[in-house]
Amino acid sequence: MSQRRIVLVVEDDPVLGPALVQRLRLEGFWPRLAPDGAAALREARSLRPDAVVSDIRLPDMSGEEVYRRLLAEAGALPAFFMTAFGEVAQAVRLVRAGARDYLTKPVDVDRLVAALAEALAAPEAAQGAPEQAALGVSAAMRAVEALLRKAARVDVPVVLAGETGAGKEVAARFLHAASARADKPFVALNCAAIPRDLAESTLFGHERGAFTGAAARHAGVAERAGAGTLLLDEVAELPPELQAKLLRLVQERSFLPLGAAAEKPFGARLVCATHADLADLVRQGRFRQDLFYRLNVIAVEVPPLRRRADDLPWLAQRLLAEAVARFGLGPRRLAEGALAALAEHDWPGNVRELRNRIERAAALADGEAIGAADLFPEQALEEAPAPAGEAQGPLAAALDAATRAAIEEALARAGGSRAEAARLLGISRTTLWKRMRDLGVEG
Repeated sequence: MSQRRIVLVVEDDPVLGPALVQRLRLEGFWPRLAPDGAAALREARSLRPDAVVSDIRLPDMSGEEVYRRLLAEAGALPAFFMTAFGEVAQAVRLVRAGARDYLTKPVDVDRLVAALAEALAAPEAAQGAPEQAALGVSAAMRAVEALLRKAARVDVPVVLAGETGAGKEVAARFLHAASARADKPFVALNCAAIPRDLAESTLFGHERGAFTGAAARHAGVAERAGAGTLLLDEVAELPPELQAKLLRLVQERSFLPLGAAAEKPFGARLVCATHADLADLVRQGRFRQDLFYRLNVIAVEVPPLRRRADDLPWLAQRLLAEAVARFGLGPRRLAEGALAALAEHDWPGNVRELRNRIERAAALADGEAIGAADLFPEQALEEAPAPAGEAQGPLAAALDAATRAAIEEALARAGGSRAEAARLLGISRTTLWKRMRDLGVEG
């Protein structure tokens, strides 16, 4: 290690803490021990550590709160968490928020040392880069991350646009974690999933007796968000009458629950997400123009997964680690063929589809290695060989000719787009590519 790196160790155990410090010192790091969260935050402000190793459970606050405050004050840095088995879900949540990794107790110190060395030897660490990748390693997602960090410094509405499943809620949670509101509530509401007659009550709440069946007071999401962050997902689905009331929420920073005599203050940051083009909906008269301009102060587009192929291996490994931890599985790894198959797929369902495929493969794989067939079992059916005695000789040639003609017709109808042609044919893009290669069909 060319220069000594400061590692902040946050651990209240009187045996484990000093032992970790001693080992890290022997390995060439410059460790500093903090016995609780408050001490860790003070040390971080004065030392500006290069990495943090923290217990999840601390005497005065959680390791998660420590991390989120560090994220808000100093930007992200390599963070590793030590956790008991029962706290794995919280550790996984931290990894999603940008932490580097977590280790279950008893801690494998050799693994921790190796992970620290790898994190701090990376080019971005050596150059003193301000953050590790939290949303992705591609240039597109690095740009999104940088924009969200800037947005986190100012208290204005943010609109997150992007296809369904691209990761808009993950981006919203990252924005919340990077802001000064990180220790306050994060509340999300999918506007497309609430019944129209319950939308106003869900958003603003109601008093007892406000309508038939209102037997008790109900706090809406605007109130539950407190001084934190309120995410309205699929905001374009709000009916016109609620758009007007949302405009008042944004303008006046207040709202009126159903049946209430007085308005309540709104103290949260508002983040809206949509897969629709809000500007186009304004032109169509389906979304209020004044509300659009109030919400669209900072607009961030989350690109679809097919436009950030560099993120695929990074995301897949991360999602696999989460699945293994959540399901309590043995070791799992992605075989080389699996990574190649991931790269060839078009990902119409974006990150949500990737998560589903990874979780299914992790749960059902027969061994440690996850192959392409585990991730794309439907392709095995599509490409199953014909039974013995079928499709031989002239019949095979006739089938090939018919297949070639169908592919060429689909490509012509799709204007040359392989993704659209595959959809028209009812097969995956990977299967289409293989059939084109085998039959010599020009792209």
